[in-house]
Amino acid sequence: MNVAVSKHNGSMPSSEGLPIRYDVYVPHPALDELPVILFVHGFMGFKDWGPFPDIYYELAGSGFAVVAIDLSLNGIGDRPGVLDRSDLLERQTFSQDLQDIQTILQALQQGTLNANHYALDPTKIGIIGHSRGGHLAVVVAAECTEIQSLVTWAAIADYTKRWNDSMIKAWDAMGYVSITNSRTQQVFNIQKLVYDDLKSHADRLLAINRVGELYIPCLFIHGKEDDNVPYTEAQDLYEQCPSAEKKLIVMDQTGHTFGGTHPFETEEFPPPVTELLSLTTQWFKETLS
Repeated sequence: MNVAVSKHNGSMPSSEGLPIRYDVYVPHPALDELPVILFVHGFMGFKDWGPFPDIYYELAGSGFAVVAIDLSLNGIGDRPGVLDRSDLLERQTFSQDLQDIQTILQALQQGTLNANHYALDPTKIGIIGHSRGGHLAVVVAAECTEIQSLVTWAAIADYTKRWNDSMIKAWDAMGYVSITNSRTQQVFNIQKLVYDDLKSHADRLLAINRVGELYIPCLFIHGKEDDNVPYTEAQDLYEQCPSAEKKLIVMDQTGHTFGGTHPFETEEFPPPVTELLSLTTQWFKETLS
């Protein structure tokens, strides 16, 4: 990347008054309004995970403003990248996630995000979502006319299928389900209200139920060796999407994070991340620029 990129951060209150923290990456100098790419992380994820910040820099260097957010209930407190607010993560609902992103989109329309006076084009907004964030990005794209292009990375098609009978019985019996973070070994007691929220509003909140409304350009990328979310979920989203400009890419020999790890301490991207970045950049150049 030969273009200089600057990073600006800020936060705005969610509907509950909790901070929705964000970073804005912009190339400079930028003489024209910049098309925007909004990035949405997954479950137990965050905007600063692994190679994500380096990816934002690369995308911004290609001529985009990148807005990466921490959803207000994702479990991140005052320390970036540290899941130290279990009280929030354990009640992270899809309804609140959607509302958080709508808050960010409204700020983009109003020009109130901190981008250090760089002009962001509110008529050219794309969205990327990883894993649960991909599930959410599909819903956002269906719900919000501001979104002009969609890219999903290892997206979940139907989140309710991740909750088996034993989990549902535990919710009914105890009011929570214990889930262990494989990276940190933290145990989170996910509250039943998370399950109730999605089941009660499935028509609105399930990606597989909303993808049929998408006529914008849609790119679905998945690793064929994904042991967390099968690549068939990307196939399901692709097949149900009616857009005339859609594409499914199943990448061989890579999994759920495309070779990325946290912390990410190498100077070079793993080859699958390089390919993922190239595919994503080209898609947005063709559909947003």
